[in-house]
Amino acid sequence: MRYEVLEHTADLMVKAYGRTLKECFENAAFAMMDQIVDASSADLSDEVSITVEGTDLEELLYNFLSEVLFIFDAKGLVLGKFDVDLQPGRLECKAWGETFDPEKHSPKSDIKAVTYHELKVDKDEPSITVLFDV
Repeated sequence: MRYEVLEHTADLMVKAYGRTLKECFENAAFAMMDQIVDASSADLSDEVSITVEGTDLEELLYNFLSEVLFIFDAKGLVLGKFDVDLQPGRLECKAWGETFDPEKHSPKSDIKAVTYHELKVDKDEPSITVLFDV
C-alpha cells in the first residue's frame, strides 16, 4: 500500500508508506495528487524538475509538497510519478505527468494548502503523515 487516507474532522490527512524515506516522499506526493484527481490516470509524457531546500525533513516535505501543489495549480500538470533524491537540507525530484484534462481526470478534493499541523516524518519505520487544508 502506497498510502492511506486517515480520519480527520474537517481536512484531509494521509499517511504515506515506503521501504525508505525516499519512497515515502514519492508516495506522499502521489497521495496528494491522487486526492486531487486520479493520479494513476496521468500519462507520463511531460517531465518537470523540482528542487527545494529545508532545515529538516519536515521542512523539506512541506516545501516539496507545496511545490507539487503549485505546479498543479499554476501550470495545470497532473503528476503521476516522482523520483526523489534526498540530501541533507535539499530535495531534488524529477516528476512526470500531463496537462489536466477534466474529461480524463475526475476531480476529487480541492486541496488548498499543505499544513505543518500534524506533519510527521518517521525515519525509524518509514512513513509520512501530512494534513492538507481543503
